[in-house]
Amino acid sequence: MPHSTSAAMKLPAFFEDERLAVDAALERLLPQASARPALIHQAMRYSVFAGGKRIRPILCLETARIFAPDVTSALHPACAIEMIHTYSLIHDDLPALDNDDLRRGKPTCHKKFGEAIAILAGDALLTLAFETISATPVPPVQCVAMVKEVATAAGTINGMVGGQVADLEAERQRIEPEMLEYIHRSKTAALIRAAVTAGALCAGAGSDDVARLRRFGETIGWAFQVTDDILDVEESSAALGKTAGKDIAQQKATYPAIHGLQRSHEIANDLAGKAIAELAPYREGASRLCEIAEYLVIRRT
Repeated sequence: MPHSTSAAMKLPAFFEDERLAVDAALERLLPQASARPALIHQAMRYSVFAGGKRIRPILCLETARIFAPDVTSALHPACAIEMIHTYSLIHDDLPALDNDDLRRGKPTCHKKFGEAIAILAGDALLTLAFETISATPVPPVQCVAMVKEVATAAGTINGMVGGQVADLEAERQRIEPEMLEYIHRSKTAALIRAAVTAGALCAGAGSDDVARLRRFGETIGWAFQVTDDILDVEESSAALGKTAGKDIAQQKATYPAIHGLQRSHEIANDLAGKAIAELAPYREGASRLCEIAEYLVIRRT
């Protein structure tokens, strides 16, 4: 489990190989930039290949690896989840939501292509994500389970869209810690939970393992967002690759705003410890997943 709330941690050594595999798969699965209508495909590819770390798809792959030596089939749900994540970033950055000009160190999609194309690029990525999952080369029952898991995580009931709505409603409001937890577990943790669970389902894990890994994904996803809140206060825009201090400027509901920085570090560290404890039964089989979990809380971008 994390050893310090302040020491930085670099990405695990294996991470780059996994990122390259995910990028190669995304290259195959996304429409080519020249395919008609070219502008929408250029916008989709611009945002997908804008430099993300691929944390969610790699979580999916490493979870699958616990149960299967060959995780090639898991590249489908892994890439689908990255498409959904990218769509959410495109829409988050729009003037009607967070109104941001910078994402991953580059102009946001609407700044590059205009608001109309940015909205449609997000829509297209969400749609393509489910087409991609449905093409996963596994038995249909596993495909259906993955579709349900990911759709629920992206939706309104304890899912990403519901969390985004609650986050908007909480701006400039005094909220209780329970509501802040709901926002973070829905807005961010749900999709990370889906990435982990989809990896387990794709690899044919049993119901007890799926439930255990779902808890791991939910908890580490929550810790990840608490850490994001902390980094928004402590890091620069250049380090983050997005505008720093936006949470404070927009009076967002965050852990530092409600609990203070020190307590927020403690909460993130405690959540990471609980998440990693769920992996104990898998021993060395989950060592990579443990490394990623530690990185998500002790990172410095």
